[in-house]
Amino acid sequence: MASTIPAAASFGTLSQIDAGPLNVGYVDAGPSDGPVVVLLHGWPYDIHSFVEAVPLLTSAGCRVLVPHLRGYGSTRFVSDDTFRNGEPAALAHDVIDFLDALGLQSAILAGFDWGARSADIVAALWPERCAGLVAVSGYLIGSQAAGKLPLAPEAELQWWYQYYFATERGRAGYEKYRREFAKLIWRTASPKWAFDDATFDRSAASLENPDHVAIAIHNYRWRLGLADGEARYGETEKQLAEGPVITVPAITLEGDANGAPHPDPSAYAAKFSGTYSHRTIEGGIGHNLPQEAPAAFADAVLEVGGIRK
Repeated sequence: MASTIPAAASFGTLSQIDAGPLNVGYVDAGPSDGPVVVLLHGWPYDIHSFVEAVPLLTSAGCRVLVPHLRGYGSTRFVSDDTFRNGEPAALAHDVIDFLDALGLQSAILAGFDWGARSADIVAALWPERCAGLVAVSGYLIGSQAAGKLPLAPEAELQWWYQYYFATERGRAGYEKYRREFAKLIWRTASPKWAFDDATFDRSAASLENPDHVAIAIHNYRWRLGLADGEARYGETEKQLAEGPVITVPAITLEGDANGAPHPDPSAYAAKFSGTYSHRTIEGGIGHNLPQEAPAAFADAVLEVGGIRK
């Protein structure tokens, strides 16, 4: 059963709903009978990455849902005994649980970073649940086996924080300095984005979630094969390791100044077999594309869903 709690003024009121192992905090905006759009944020950001894109979508008649991922904001685990799992399959199953809890058969899925990966996974493995896909940085489905393969030194350097998190010193450092850490990531991932302290503080508050550090550390350790996942997601991870093709209508986006590790669009174009296009958004746009270029992001969502503005 859904309930409501106060939220940042920019989103008015958040709703809460039990969905699988989580009680999810989420934005529910726009007409209840409109085309459903689910927006999925990344690390270390939160729902406010979409604060300017949401009204652009609701004004076009969409019902827009923006959930806090596990370990962020007001989202909590229903049970204290649940393993704080950050593996990609768990996050993707969270999306399915969220749709089920709201009684929704399908939705347009759009996101960036962790959120784009979850949207990619749902689109690939449960295409009947995805009416269209917008993925910033494209096809982000991977596996532990792929994560064990070494990269060229310059590419490895971009993943410095992943190796930091592999150590106990890194876990303790992120626990103590998570806000400072997040601001550093924001600056390096979006080097031309002149965000102010108020914008950062609004999202950084979501990192105070009691499960945030455990989820973030497990996610990056899992990628390197340094932490185990859960047996319940084993079959999903096996399917993902095969690099499944995405058949639903899709648009991929990339900022021209993305300072975070990301694949070249040519590397993943063949992973989309349905109606597909890619566009690079210019103007110094970095990793947090939905917040840095909300109009371009919203336009892609409307286009992939065949929705007129």
